[in-house]
Amino acid sequence: MLAIVITRRELLSSMVAVSASAVLPDLSFAQARSSDLRINADRLRHSLEELSVFGRPAGGTFSDGVSRVAFTDADFAGRNYAMQLMRAFGMEPRIDPAANIFGLRPGSAHNLKPILFGSHIDSVPSGGNFDGDLGSMSAIEVMHTLKEHGVTTRHPLQMVIWTDEENTFAGSGSAAGVLQPADLSRVRIGISLAEGLRKVGGNPTRLAEARLSPGAFHCYLELHIEQGGILYKANVPIGVVEGIVSIDEYDVEIRGFANHAGTTPMKERHNALLAAAKLIEVVQEVVTREPGRQVGTVGRLQVFPNAPNVVPGLVKHSIELRDLSEETIARLGNEIQKRAQEIARDTGTEIIMEKAEHDAPAGADLEMQAKIEVAATELGLKTMRLPSGAGHDAQMMAKIGPIGMIFVPSVDGISHSPKEFTRWQDCANGANVLLRTILLIDRATP
Repeated sequence: MLAIVITRRELLSSMVAVSASAVLPDLSFAQARSSDLRINADRLRHSLEELSVFGRPAGGTFSDGVSRVAFTDADFAGRNYAMQLMRAFGMEPRIDPAANIFGLRPGSAHNLKPILFGSHIDSVPSGGNFDGDLGSMSAIEVMHTLKEHGVTTRHPLQMVIWTDEENTFAGSGSAAGVLQPADLSRVRIGISLAEGLRKVGGNPTRLAEARLSPGAFHCYLELHIEQGGILYKANVPIGVVEGIVSIDEYDVEIRGFANHAGTTPMKERHNALLAAAKLIEVVQEVVTREPGRQVGTVGRLQVFPNAPNVVPGLVKHSIELRDLSEETIARLGNEIQKRAQEIARDTGTEIIMEKAEHDAPAGADLEMQAKIEVAATELGLKTMRLPSGAGHDAQMMAKIGPIGMIFVPSVDGISHSPKEFTRWQDCANGANVLLRTILLIDRATP
């Protein structure tokens, strides 16, 4: 059973009268009303606002966003701030070889695996103050709330702030055994991944020690902003994530013939850019032709020789397809490939479309989805099940254990932007659902 020790101050506030010298009872989870437990919303807001200082533009404010790219000085300072918060209420941070920051609260049972939860605090350049930050600061706040209310769970509770989610999944990827030694030589912002890990307290020579074995944790939970507009438009405060989508990425090369733009008749041109324009339109048409939440994007385009007086002879571009169903995006990719060859014949070009990467979907555990819904219902919050179109550390954890994700609305669906914002009440709602879900999972374990 989960034991809750109620302090004298809390007991006085909840009863009409009590003797100051009374002996306070130990209450079991069944006797105590855990539904009354809430995080400190003002404290959570304060920690998010304080974290936003690290990487803020010079002279800027909270609304100007943040550039806290992994392994920069701003990232280093933000990590130190997070660890100061942890130490402030007696939780000693531990940094593993992948530079992940862990904090532990022991449980009352000795044979139960830890409930793991957290997120990241690194950002994209010119990003917002909620992506990753909300889940990380909420994890600290949950730990703080449980301590100040004297709650001891049966399971050990372990929070984590993952390293470099936005670029390499260095932290969660190491924990899942996905990051390989060869990846350590990758260079970004002028330093290698190995150098970056060392800068923030990791040890790349011992990276294998950061790996978590399958079944090392009871489950993994992550609170995150949606980064899309579904919840906001529907006015639903809590999203229950069904899974993180599968991604197929293609590299496309279109070969035409570069020639003088003034002397080559239109009918004699082999215009690679014209073929690319038609193919981009086909991506839009194929992906939107059937109902569903699948998406397709052409986000990178290179034109050669890229001169105003030359018919383009070569174009390279990307195609990215996302959906929870691997079968759906494979079928869409095949249809686009077929249409690409038709375009090649019509434009006198050659189109080569090759799959560059495939990321499998990461399904959220059905029992954990149900627990999140129960937690939200107990708090009087409406829920909606939806997929995550963005990648998260949770998809790495899904490789070695059951996961659950909680979404809260992003205003106007904006993310990876200084204009990214989640209402403070929604932040508190998400943190309270995280807290309640942890307690429900802890209670449910035989």
